[in-house]
Amino acid sequence: MRYGFVIAQDRCIGCHACTVACKEEHQVPVGVFRTWVKVVEEGSFPHAQRYFGVMRCNHCDDAPCLPICPTRALFRRSDGIVDFDSARCVGCKACMQACPYDALYLDPASRTAAKCNFCAHRIERGLEPACVIVCPTQAILAGDLDDPASAVSRVAAERPTEVRKPEKQTRPKLRYVALAPPLLAPESLARPAAFAWAERRGAIAAAPAAPPAAAREIYNVAHPAPWGAKIALYLWTKAVAAGALLVAALLGGAGPARLFVAPVVALLFLAATLALLVADLKRPERFLFLLTKGNRRSWLVLGAYILGAYGALAVAWLASAVTRGAVPAGLAALAAVAAAFAAAYSAFLFGQAKGRDLWLSRLFFWHLLAQAFAAGAAVWLLAGLFLPAAPRPALVVFVAALAAAIALLLAEARPRGGAAERVARRNLIRGRRFWLLAFVLGTAAPLALAAAALVAPAAALAAAAAALALAGLWWFDALWIAAGQSVPLS
Repeated sequence: MRYGFVIAQDRCIGCHACTVACKEEHQVPVGVFRTWVKVVEEGSFPHAQRYFGVMRCNHCDDAPCLPICPTRALFRRSDGIVDFDSARCVGCKACMQACPYDALYLDPASRTAAKCNFCAHRIERGLEPACVIVCPTQAILAGDLDDPASAVSRVAAERPTEVRKPEKQTRPKLRYVALAPPLLAPESLARPAAFAWAERRGAIAAAPAAPPAAAREIYNVAHPAPWGAKIALYLWTKAVAAGALLVAALLGGAGPARLFVAPVVALLFLAATLALLVADLKRPERFLFLLTKGNRRSWLVLGAYILGAYGALAVAWLASAVTRGAVPAGLAALAAVAAAFAAAYSAFLFGQAKGRDLWLSRLFFWHLLAQAFAAGAAVWLLAGLFLPAAPRPALVVFVAALAAAIALLLAEARPRGGAAERVARRNLIRGRRFWLLAFVLGTAAPLALAAAALVAPAAALAAAAAALALAGLWWFDALWIAAGQSVPLS
């Protein structure tokens, strides 16, 4: 049994009865929606056309929201319905990033995620979903897709149907009849600053100004970006935390920078990283659910294990330095491996966010490693202001990491991928913030200063390069998070 929807868009009159019935059935708060009707217009008078698109959860057979959910709050029932247990949700918003269809939202009352659950409580009583029974034109059909006698199977067999974003390979169980092409490509629509009866909020315009004849969004619901400055700052603090011991293990030696400064910096920034992760949860009091109810397919959970292991090794490093005045080679090697995992695991987490095309970049793993090496070397260079001169190898690592970062930034600026990814990449590099702050001041300038310090050693020059590079890492992370969410999913 596989429950699914078939929606005949050529029968939809845009009355929004399904939206109202859904909100009443589930007591959905004002401002958020489990289902809604998007309106798009194309052409100009007297040849304008208006299209309606009913948007909701697609109850995918390969739903990307399931593996990324850290507490198994999202689950698939035996009848194929993807349901949600709000009592397990920590409010991490990862499922919202994973869903390519904008189906999930944050409930302001419960402070947890929520979505269409196919009116599972009605299905269990032999009733149809609320949206189906109120549709005046019978545009919405629900039933068992595995039953050839069901209405949804008959319509799907008799009429051509299509799904949204088939390239995501989620195998959605929501099929559309006669869905207008503009509704299939939201990133291509012209987006006005305001609608006829409402203001737009929470989104970055995804397309430049377009002529009146172009397809344009006339009505949609707000879907603010789920992740913001805390997640960008988490990437930055994690790069410093991981890089501190990564570079210390690489350089070797027995000076105070390696024995004490590196592990202390690692532990302080690791604590900041964990604090930011908890602070970004809408239900931070449920943080331990990641350990007690953890989903080991989610990189949020695996990342928590990695950070915990890295923290334990950093404590062992500091304890060995205090008690023995040295760090065993085996411990340093283990700490370096854990540091590399701590730095780069976020690439796999962002890779689970299938809704955000930019974040699926295969280069992001290498971005995170380059950031960690640059940040760790920067710690050594800044320590050189207060301790005996930082070793020349730290400056060499710093230069190499920044050179790699420049190559990666240029690669990210090159247009590629599908339409949504190209729009996100354009939003990443447009304006002066990327080229001036992240590229020139945050990467190229510190590389030049560090190269000069290699020729004529100067602790102040190296420290200035380190400070600029750390600022550049933050600027890139903030732009990366914002650009990834700048393309509308519906």
